[in-house]
Amino acid sequence: MVATMNYEKPSIETLEQHGIRKITHFDRSRIDLSPSARLEAVRQSAKEFREFMLNLDQQVGFYQSIDLIRVPYPTKYGLLNVATAKSPYLHILNRLFVVQFNSQAGLKTLLFSPSDIDGNAETPFFKNLRESLGALQAPMMRFLSPRFNDVEQALQKIGLKPEDIDFISYDHLHTQDVRKWLGTNNIPGYFPNAKLLVMEQEWVSTLSLLPPQRTWYCPNGIDGVRPDKVILLDSSVMLGDSVALVQTPGHTEGNHSLVAHTPDGLFVTSENGISADCYAPERSGIKGLREFAKSTGMEIVLNGNTLEGALDQYMSMVMEKTIAGPSKRNPDFPNVATSSEFTPYWGFPGLKPSFYVGELKYGKLSPP
Repeated sequence: MVATMNYEKPSIETLEQHGIRKITHFDRSRIDLSPSARLEAVRQSAKEFREFMLNLDQQVGFYQSIDLIRVPYPTKYGLLNVATAKSPYLHILNRLFVVQFNSQAGLKTLLFSPSDIDGNAETPFFKNLRESLGALQAPMMRFLSPRFNDVEQALQKIGLKPEDIDFISYDHLHTQDVRKWLGTNNIPGYFPNAKLLVMEQEWVSTLSLLPPQRTWYCPNGIDGVRPDKVILLDSSVMLGDSVALVQTPGHTEGNHSLVAHTPDGLFVTSENGISADCYAPERSGIKGLREFAKSTGMEIVLNGNTLEGALDQYMSMVMEKTIAGPSKRNPDFPNVATSSEFTPYWGFPGLKPSFYVGELKYGKLSPP
């Protein structure tokens, strides 16, 4: 067994000091031996959780997603098993989500998916892709991977200081180097007051990767981060009454999703899927997705680069779209805002989403 070194799960009392409380809605939804029974239990628990959050009748004070960087991503992974285009790549756009909400411990500010663009570039898959371009690396990366903002620029634009951030979190730790934000034993972090909220399974996995996983994790991305900067979670939790982190294993064993109650309903964010189309392929304008759903009966289309748990990921995506409910902008699709969204791009012609969520903004930022 690989130890978590000095990283320990916090007590209930410690969680409550941060305004975090465990929830049990999904605890027994995946225990049946029958996969179809598990799927229906997951679907029912998601319906009940959706009603629970809506009945709390609390919305986030502020919610904004901000474009960071486009990256090329193999079509065979992003639209798993769907033959839709000749292009081997599509574009996904990584976004930062800034969420401010009230909790039992006061006003809190969460950054979801704050990517250190330069640090993350050391992830073996993307590093190998760059190096394969040889002498054309610089101009080709400007074409393949245009930047819009880094995290520091994004926060300056909306008026947040580094010390204002209470929590950072990621649906999973693929490609993430968190040392810049949290610091290490020897170097202070950019966010002096922030703590990382992460599922214990994801943290342990990142410390003990198998070969199929290593290509997608940033080498040394969590090395030296002090234990007091990490809050390990072993269940789904509420952060106040308007925000939740729910366990959605599959894309990775320790995956979780952000649920935020906004004026446009419950937005669910992860990278289990890369587009709203993937959560309702039978209604997609992408012919290949629609035909794939019709011929196979698939309710969703997986984002499948590592396939750590495909059946669990399938159930998790059904869970996510059930919690989200229909989008007010286009009821044919669920109210999902993926952390890296499949985007149209002239450089990869012939393939584009039929419903594009884009950047979102609700509410007004309050001084911490």
